Amino acid sequence: MPIATTNPATGEMLQTFEPMGEKQIEEILANAVEAAAALRASTFDQRAAWMREAALVLEGRQTEVARLVTLEMGKPVMEAKDEAAKCASACRYFAQHAESFLADEPHDAVAVGATQAYTRYEPLGPVLAVMPWNFPLWQVIRFAAPALMAGNPGLLKHASNVPQTALFLESLFRDAGFPPGAFQALLVGSDAIEGILLDHRVRAATLTGSSSAGRSVAAIAGRALKKMVLELGGSDPFVVLPSADFDRAVDTAVRARCQNNGQSCIAAKRFIVHGDVYDAFARAFTDQMAELQVGDPLHHATKIGPLATREGRDEVAAQVDDAVAKGARVLTGGRPPDRPGWFYPPTVVTDITRDMRLFGEEVFGPVASLYRVESVEEAIEVANATEYGLGSNAWTTDPAEQQRLIAGLDAGQVFVNGMTTSHPELPFGGVRDSGYGRELADLGIREFCNAKTVWVG
Repeated sequence: MPIATTNPATGEMLQTFEPMGEKQIEEILANAVEAAAALRASTFDQRAAWMREAALVLEGRQTEVARLVTLEMGKPVMEAKDEAAKCASACRYFAQHAESFLADEPHDAVAVGATQAYTRYEPLGPVLAVMPWNFPLWQVIRFAAPALMAGNPGLLKHASNVPQTALFLESLFRDAGFPPGAFQALLVGSDAIEGILLDHRVRAATLTGSSSAGRSVAAIAGRALKKMVLELGGSDPFVVLPSADFDRAVDTAVRARCQNNGQSCIAAKRFIVHGDVYDAFARAFTDQMAELQVGDPLHHATKIGPLATREGRDEVAAQVDDAVAKGARVLTGGRPPDRPGWFYPPTVVTDITRDMRLFGEEVFGPVASLYRVESVEEAIEVANATEYGLGSNAWTTDPAEQQRLIAGLDAGQVFVNGMTTSHPELPFGGVRDSGYGRELADLGIREFCNAKTVWVG
């Protein structure tokens, strides 16, 4: 894939970039080493001041960067503005809490024959971040803010279709006052990742993307014995039981499926509904999906913009076509519109069987799969019948059902009577093919630290 900005609403290529060569990569790695020393010598107060300034820069350029994100990957511009605001909030959160998250942890000194015993958290050094296009600001900030506050420089290999967003993020931390080289964008193709990750100056890596990309990069990191955090795909269940607040569940289901044009790892994708409310849910949900306005993502009224790439749009269409060919029914949508750009309409599919691609694969577009179940246990069985385990949603007001779903859903997160989302205050990550390690909160900032045991006699 070329490193280029291509407007997914029109298919027009707006700007291209030459991939960086070996000399540029070497300069970036050398800068990262110098920045690691400067960050390690700085105080939490200094880093917090820089991070708060980054939040101010983001807010000052919110409209500009939201338009850039929309032109590069197609999300509705109002969602892009919200994404920028969320990033500013995360910068402030880690500026405020990093020092307490990484404070020395005392242990029982007497039990180990010491006068002092504690764990000390120290930065590892430059961290390579391989990031996706779907939340091109947030996915990066949720790594960069804790990593920089811990004292680790960031090396960003962003998706090749959002190069201008990558360059903005580099300028963001530079303009905020961080030391030169503290956060740098690598405009390179995926073929350059192996050499960069194997370089001794890169101490760890994080990747958000597909399960196949995670396996590939994790194998490289494993050869070099380098720490990795993987946030991979998801096919999140959305379980609705009879006691649920029906109207809230329906409204939330539409937002949960169609956020970011349906291109979110934690978007609800499989709607598992108890038979007592299935027919009513299917009607209400389908009606609301059909009413969503599809159009130019730069228009404020647009709810569904184009998918980010032609290949992505064609893959979603192929998954739906496969299900229809094998007997599934489409309740709304199901065909790309006859217009320029890579649009796919909000779609609801039912009568899905295990031989259909929709059953086991992640669908990265506004396509909802509906399943009828007759008990809590059957809902859990269907929910867990994929290789993924990122997020999950459970809708019931019955306390016993809530506890059964919390315990039974095999996922990194369970949201009860609400939409799965990421918060700086909560650890974020998955299990099984959805990856390992955690981002955000106290667990996230410690992922790229050396937990050093100290014993003083």
